[in-house]
Amino acid sequence: MTTTLRVVVDQLLAPVPGGIGRYAEGLTRELVSTAPRGCEVVGVVAAHPRAERERLAELLPGLARVESTLLGRRELSLAWQAGAVGRSARGMVHATSLLAPLVGHDRVNEPGTQTVVTIHDTVPWTHPETLTPRGVNWHRAMTRRAVRYADAVVVPTHAVADELAERYRFGDRLRVVGGAVSPGLALPDDADAVADDLDLPERYVLSVGTLEPRKGLEPLVRAMAHPDAPEIPLLVVGPAGWGDVQVADLAERAGLPPERVRTLGFVSDAQLAVLQQRASVFVFPSLAEGFGLPVVEAMHFGTPVIVSDAPALVEVAADAAVVVPRDDPEHYPERLAQAIFQVTADLELSTRLGIAGLDRVRAFSWRDSADKVWQLHADI
Repeated sequence: MTTTLRVVVDQLLAPVPGGIGRYAEGLTRELVSTAPRGCEVVGVVAAHPRAERERLAELLPGLARVESTLLGRRELSLAWQAGAVGRSARGMVHATSLLAPLVGHDRVNEPGTQTVVTIHDTVPWTHPETLTPRGVNWHRAMTRRAVRYADAVVVPTHAVADELAERYRFGDRLRVVGGAVSPGLALPDDADAVADDLDLPERYVLSVGTLEPRKGLEPLVRAMAHPDAPEIPLLVVGPAGWGDVQVADLAERAGLPPERVRTLGFVSDAQLAVLQQRASVFVFPSLAEGFGLPVVEAMHFGTPVIVSDAPALVEVAADAAVVVPRDDPEHYPERLAQAIFQVTADLELSTRLGIAGLDRVRAFSWRDSADKVWQLHADI
């Protein structure tokens, strides 16, 4: 008899997959490759065109199949919020986000029916102003459903676990399963040609993330315009998110010359690897995070890292990064500027940070994360 683990991976087909999409891809790939004997992994998505479902199968080789619901992504999220889950909740379900078919079931007499959800951060509670009102309401509503119906709740860091435990009674259902370097992120053989195509300067500051308010791009741009900052360009990588964050407008308001900041939008994994590896410093100034995959990816290439003091980032980076406090918004850009200058001007410091990052990144493994998920479902 075959046991099926049905993994909700619809975030991979979202217009902006973001960090959750990278988490879903990395974890699901490893769940497939580490599936115990007699187990299979099935991908679950909302209604998408056939070409999109086929692309998903290519992203996640080894999936037994892809199951599609009858509803599109937005309709599905509303239906599952209302508890109209149909057959979606049958068997073992692992949701890589809060998009999950959460309903009541008999955990004693139906041990084969279990639902695990993933809550990636506590931004809807700690920084609701950085999200859309609809997004805040949906995440809070789905979390309340998780409190009532989830057999377990996965979070990426102990920081998120602590923050959730302050607000909801999950008890021992909270489990920490972190992320790791994305599977396809490796330097290409033609790295020099890729760098030429990107027209990379010899030295630059790099930041990666979806362009949205909570990522801290405004204070970073202001930091680059500060007199204490080194006169090297800032390169910003990431797709547009919500909030209409326009880096060029931020630069103009900060008085930063146009040649000092470039936005590259979405880049391939090969391009991202080159960008990360050749950066003088990687800066992740996010106002709130649950994990921060780009930090781990930068450390993977031995690039010195600067992060905000968001608790999850401090946990992930440990002693392998310069940490900048956010407690004084007015002076946060100045502190970032001073940190950037310090790292780029001090070769001994940047080298030490790069070595520490290479050591720290060994703590994160998709194999370890997949093993934890399989064990979690076995324990339920």
